[in-house]
Amino acid sequence: MRLNDKVVLVTASTRGIGLAIVKACAREGAIVFMAARDLEKAQAIASQFHAEGGRIHCVYNDATKPETFVSMVEETVRQASRIDVLVNNFGTSNPGKDLDFARTDPELFMNTVQLNLRSVYMASQAASKHMTAQGGGSIINISSVGGAIPDISQVAYGTSKAAINYLTKLIAVHEAKHHIRCNAVMPGMTATEAVEKNLSSEFRDQFLKHIPLARIGLPEEIAEAVIYFASDESAYTTGQILSVSGGFGLGTPLYGELAGKDRQRDPLEK
Repeated sequence: MRLNDKVVLVTASTRGIGLAIVKACAREGAIVFMAARDLEKAQAIASQFHAEGGRIHCVYNDATKPETFVSMVEETVRQASRIDVLVNNFGTSNPGKDLDFARTDPELFMNTVQLNLRSVYMASQAASKHMTAQGGGSIINISSVGGAIPDISQVAYGTSKAAINYLTKLIAVHEAKHHIRCNAVMPGMTATEAVEKNLSSEFRDQFLKHIPLARIGLPEEIAEAVIYFASDESAYTTGQILSVSGGFGLGTPLYGELAGKDRQRDPLEK
C-alpha cells in the first residue's frame, strides 16, 4: 500500500494509460479522483471499483474548457480536503493531420501545442497552491518519447511533449522550496486503443525493430512508473524525465537494420 490514503487526481482517466494509472493507485491504497469529460463513463468505472473495495471518485474536466483544469482541482480538495498527487495524463493529437513540418497546418499545430501544454500548466498551477499550503506533494506529467526524439510526423504533438519535459524541470526547480516534486514519465509505443486504431501493422513492425526489448509496452507498466513518483519511495527525486520505452532510442540509429548482424568483415570476402 505505497499510496495509502494519498489523494490522487488523474486526468484523461477512463481508458488506456490513464485508466491503468487509476487502477494502480487504487490498488496501492490511494483515494483516486478520475478527471473526465464523460462523467457517466467515469462513474460506471468508479462503481466497479467501489464493489471491489477501491476508493474512486469522479470530477469533471474538459480539455477544451480551460477553467475545468482549475475546477477539477478545487472539487477534489473540496471533497477530500487535500491533494497529494496530480497526474497530468491528458494529451491529444490528430495523426491524420499532425504530419511533418511542411504539411501540418499552422492552426492545428498551435491548437495542439496549446491544448497539451495548457492542460499541464493550469492543472499544476492550481494543484501547487494547495500542495504548498499542506506542506508538499507530487506532480507527475505523462510525456512521450516523441518529445525527446524527433519523429517523422506528429510535429505538433512532439513539440508539445518536448515543452512538457522542460516545464517539468522548471516546476521541479521553482516549487522545490514548497516540498513539491515534479517528474515526468515518457512512454514509448504502448498497447492502447489509440495505437491500435491509428498505427498500421507495417509501421508497428518497423518501430519494434528499434526497441531493444522487442515488444510494445503495457499501460500497466507506465502506471508502475507513476506509482514510484507518487510514492514516498521517490521523496528525493525531482525534475526527472523517465523513459519507459523498452530502450527505444538507446542504440545506434541503425539499430533496427544492424541488430543480429556480424560487424566484422569475412576474411574470405574479396
